[in-house]
Amino acid sequence: MDHWSESEGKRVHDPIFQPRISQNCRQPVEEFCRERSKGAAVTRFERCTWVPGPIIVGAGPSGLAVAACLKEKGVDSLILERSNCIASLWQLKTYDRLSLHLPRQFCELPLMPFPADYPIYPSKEKFVAYLEKYAARFGICPSYNHAVVCAEYDEKLLLWRVRSQLTGKMEEEVEYISRWLVVATGENAEVVQPEIDGLKEFKGTVVHTSAYKTGRAFAGKRVLVVGCGNSGMEVCLDLCDHNAQPHIVVRDTVHILPREMLGQSTFGLSMWLLKWFPVHVVDRILLLVARTMLGDTARLGLKRPTVGPLELKSLSGKTPVLDVGTFAKIRSGDIKVYPGIKKISGRQVEFLDTRSEDFDAIVLATGYKSNVPFWLKDRELFSDKDGLPRKAFPNGWKGERGLYSVGLTRRGLMGTSVDARRIAHDIEQQLSAEGKL
Repeated sequence: MDHWSESEGKRVHDPIFQPRISQNCRQPVEEFCRERSKGAAVTRFERCTWVPGPIIVGAGPSGLAVAACLKEKGVDSLILERSNCIASLWQLKTYDRLSLHLPRQFCELPLMPFPADYPIYPSKEKFVAYLEKYAARFGICPSYNHAVVCAEYDEKLLLWRVRSQLTGKMEEEVEYISRWLVVATGENAEVVQPEIDGLKEFKGTVVHTSAYKTGRAFAGKRVLVVGCGNSGMEVCLDLCDHNAQPHIVVRDTVHILPREMLGQSTFGLSMWLLKWFPVHVVDRILLLVARTMLGDTARLGLKRPTVGPLELKSLSGKTPVLDVGTFAKIRSGDIKVYPGIKKISGRQVEFLDTRSEDFDAIVLATGYKSNVPFWLKDRELFSDKDGLPRKAFPNGWKGERGLYSVGLTRRGLMGTSVDARRIAHDIEQQLSAEGKL
């Protein structure tokens, strides 16, 4: 007899699990929670809830995709979302001009394509509208303002216990218990704040890109953008469009590729070439075309890594910059490039090449990180170092004892779709084998 069958047998005779399932597929088990919380010094549970289906943490595109794939197979789920909306990163923490960097066909969620009248690169407003229609189509209703503070596997119950804190109610916590736990909090859950000598004492404005909306507020000002990924490059372009004077810090090497090559998207061309050639050959083709179109980027302070863009993405997760016009501004001198920062004094920034300049504002385009290690009490599927699955794609979607991961593959929305389908299929197979679907 497997451990789950044994657990099911025990619960048949356990009065805690006897109440009938409510309409929203969850049952209160307050008596169980009161027993479990005896002796707790700080935490008090206002409610404890049994969830027959999977618990999904995060209502971004990844969480929605899993819920939709499960719903299609007749399996309900509970989504816990710390914010007050779906796709909170897209709705609350992105700049106004943002659009998808890849063509829409590579960013579709499972079971529902983008509308045919959408542009090739949908704006963030159109992408959010697509997600809202997606949630409505599959009847997905997340539990908002539920910040998960702890999730751990109970060896006695053979179930996952997930504790969430209601936003704005610091003392009120709710505990959910379920057989399955799906981590869908994404690679961009928390901002990364760089450690720069003197940054905290900078006399001007300091803002992370998660709070940057438009360059309108920086018109006529000297702005230093720290970080040269897609966000940093696009923020510089936005600042130029609003008559600011942007400067960008390029501390590491970076691959810049035109967003389109040979009449089609660079990403689409890459996917097609990979059907016929190995990665290192495709990288050589991309770099050859990029050099023909952009010239030698190293002359402008943008040195390329020794590893090709696709191989680097596979090894480290570092995404190449898909240029949407920023490089032309760098070449014309409208955007100045600087190396790493040595220190900051007042409004003056001293760079590693000994140059010093005064700035009115600093925009930190230093990215995000996973927050999984802060709340998930499991170290088998996820790494403590970066909060991502230990196994590389496509093998990082499933852990032990009903634990799953989606959207943390470093493969974007395409990887999310693959993970979501696999998770739903795996849970469906378990339920079918037990005659419970």
